[in-house]
Amino acid sequence: MNQSAPEGLHGRTSFPYKGRKVRGSDTKEALVAARRPDSGGVEGPVITLLANHFVVKFDPSLKIYHYNVEISPSPSKEVARMIKQKLVENNSGLLSGAHPAYDGRKNIYSPVEFQNDKLEFFISLPIPTTKLGLPFGELNCFPQKQNQLKVFRINIRHVSKFDGKDLRSYLSKEGDDWIPLPQDYLHALDVVLREGPMEKCIPVGRSFYSSSMGGTKEIGGGAIGWRGFFQSLRPTQQGLALNVDFSISAFHESIGVILYLQKRLDFLRDLSQRKTRSLSDEERKEVEKALRNIRVFVCHRETVQRYRVHGLTEEATENLYFPDRGGKNLRLVDYFKDHYNYDIQFRNLPCLQISRSKPCYLPMELCMICEGQKFLGKLSDDQTARILKMGCQRPKERKAIIDGIMRGPVGPTSGSQAEEFKLQVSREMTRLNGRILQPPKLKLGDGGHIRDITPSRRDRQWNLLDSHVFQGTRIERWALISFGGTPDQKSNIPKFINQLSQRCEQLGIFLNKSTIVSPQFESTQVLSNVYLLESKLKKIHRAASNNLRLLICVMEKKHKGYADLKRIAETSVGVVSQCCLYPNLGKLSSQFLANLALKINAKVGGCTVALYNSLPSQIPRLLRLDEPVIFMGADVTHPHPLDDFSPSVAAVVGSMNWPAANKYVSRMRSQTHRQEIIQDLAAMVGELLDDFYQEVNKLPKRIIFFRDGVSESQFYKVLKEELQAVKEACARFPGYKPPITFAVVQKRHHTRLFPFEIDPSSMQNQPFDENIPPGTVVDTVITHPKEFDFYLCSHWGVKGTSRPTHYHVLWDENHFTSDELQKLVYNLCYTFVRCTKPVSLVPPAYYAHLAAYRGRLYLERSESIACMRSSPTISRPAPPKATPLPTLSENIKKLMFYC
Repeated sequence: MNQSAPEGLHGRTSFPYKGRKVRGSDTKEALVAARRPDSGGVEGPVITLLANHFVVKFDPSLKIYHYNVEISPSPSKEVARMIKQKLVENNSGLLSGAHPAYDGRKNIYSPVEFQNDKLEFFISLPIPTTKLGLPFGELNCFPQKQNQLKVFRINIRHVSKFDGKDLRSYLSKEGDDWIPLPQDYLHALDVVLREGPMEKCIPVGRSFYSSSMGGTKEIGGGAIGWRGFFQSLRPTQQGLALNVDFSISAFHESIGVILYLQKRLDFLRDLSQRKTRSLSDEERKEVEKALRNIRVFVCHRETVQRYRVHGLTEEATENLYFPDRGGKNLRLVDYFKDHYNYDIQFRNLPCLQISRSKPCYLPMELCMICEGQKFLGKLSDDQTARILKMGCQRPKERKAIIDGIMRGPVGPTSGSQAEEFKLQVSREMTRLNGRILQPPKLKLGDGGHIRDITPSRRDRQWNLLDSHVFQGTRIERWALISFGGTPDQKSNIPKFINQLSQRCEQLGIFLNKSTIVSPQFESTQVLSNVYLLESKLKKIHRAASNNLRLLICVMEKKHKGYADLKRIAETSVGVVSQCCLYPNLGKLSSQFLANLALKINAKVGGCTVALYNSLPSQIPRLLRLDEPVIFMGADVTHPHPLDDFSPSVAAVVGSMNWPAANKYVSRMRSQTHRQEIIQDLAAMVGELLDDFYQEVNKLPKRIIFFRDGVSESQFYKVLKEELQAVKEACARFPGYKPPITFAVVQKRHHTRLFPFEIDPSSMQNQPFDENIPPGTVVDTVITHPKEFDFYLCSHWGVKGTSRPTHYHVLWDENHFTSDELQKLVYNLCYTFVRCTKPVSLVPPAYYAHLAAYRGRLYLERSESIACMRSSPTISRPAPPKATPLPTLSENIKKLMFYC
């Protein structure tokens, strides 16, 4: 590495890289994302595409004035918008006639300078005030018939002014590589384009939702699916572009709290018929968990007041008293009868507590859920299926929806703000050329009639008819355990064993026709009792003389005890397990048995397929047979949004064979709650390098590292800390400094590609209703202006619209060309062990995702952690130290048990 141009870099920027110096120099090394090595790839026939990127033209000479805004008392987001609107209407002169853009928090952007650098305003709005200082705040504002005017003080202070010349330079081909992205100006334009939708829709992250967009649908459990759209301003090779996509999200249904609980919680399904019902302690915790932080309004009087639920009262409603203004104790049910002539029906239920610290109570039956609140809980399987169905449109329909959003009354161009700031947003999708990479020839097992195959079908699937897997295993000693099932279903087990064994044989896998111990039949309840489950599994293991290669578990239906079963099998007993469901054993299709066989084979050490032409023969400039390469994948999985307690789980996997590179060993660790950077990465990578050395007898000559699950805002933090961790791991081996390529893999983005064909019958340009073919790659027009990224759709989209995977190379000491890296990634997508088709995500990243999910399962005990968080806390505590994951058993550590 020389001083002027550190390896892996094609330029410099202002991101400092602390902690390491350039050799022979006292200056700190600058860290910057790898630059595109060429003008894009050239391999593969060209395909014309449309992308949901809309060009935004801006006037670089226009100055934007940035002001800081302070509002006191601090308002909600909705009230802040109302204040801004009234401020602009009433003070046109002081604001120089401008219609500024407001981000809803502390920033205002204007295309003209205000009259003064510091301005102070007082705005009054008809907002009810709740005197929570009184012991029964809610009831103390019952008699108020009129909303009182609430006064807000607004202080506006000039912060800076900037123009778009730096952004124009950054986006131009001639722009100097030294120029960092002018984030301030880009952020200001982003706020401007969000202003219109912000006034008409409910913002959630970077998306906007509105019930006026139609298509709202109940998804069960008190949730409703709303249609909306995502928008994001992006610097691309064609200039600034607005990425707009259709999106769906779950919201709480705006219904009465009693009806909501009936829908949300199974044990309260008949609540309206059982008005005298009370709650057990366990049930009360579940109800509190379901309602906490939800906003409600009351329906027994006219008011615009909204309340947030902080918890439930300890006492039932009929036992609640509160002191009136004179200090006299009033019974809550009597108060409602006297003041509102209302008899409370559900007297044995607790009330909603709507203050963090004071006793402020609302009877549940008089409360409604406010509209437009995002459903933050974990969606059930049924809810997830329904919401996915809502967002599952074929390409033609999705394109039409996005075009409709761009022209519609609530879309990104619906406000007047863009004109104020001299922005022109195209209403047409971007037309561009992609290329279709050719599928690799694949090598199958020597025992079959067909020993190699080139996937030639349009969907690039291949068939294992008359073929063996590339490496089949011998499973002599295995057992089967069943949980639940009807007598008829259980009687199918011998047939299932026989047919699975036959299907394995056809695929070149040996599965003994007899289990080592006779099949064990247990009730489903065993899955709910972790201690009993462990004793049953250990008993089978002992009966097999502690030598068991595989345990097949057949279940009546999906069960939360699955998590315990996997944890016990893999950390306590030391056996690989394969679960399946009784309903699938009824039909026993050849496809189902083959899928099961492929998973079993991979888990016990075999593999499905290998590339016929090895990677060194395909990328000879960089790769050699005698210089092994390791492919690594890393991912972090976080708990669902309402869980502010559980640890995050990080996983790293590494390939253990060369040149096949189709067997991966994993390492998993728990870490601080919601921590995105992998804390223990150096140790995990070091262990994988040790394992690699044991398998291949050499350390890898190159490291190709794929990092999943990182948002763009975290790119540089991840690169700075995790690249250093990988280098630290290498430094443990004397004199070992392999070149590293570090690429981020993103599935959660909103770029969609649509095929663009010319319909010969109409002679008009018509998008056909079909997904882009596997192998479609795009690395021009909509990609980064300078950095090394590309979109690759490696799979065939059966449902909905295909989402290409975005690969962004942050560091490249191996100096790949675009063609070389794209071919490498696409080839690897054909080597995934679980199926006979190319997958949408490069396998190292896919396996890391599966391994991280497995680590999360280890932490999910059957007993709910709700008891740990039952008491409502006044302020959110710091997350506790992460519970370490249980240690994997030695005999499965090196297997792909997680796939």
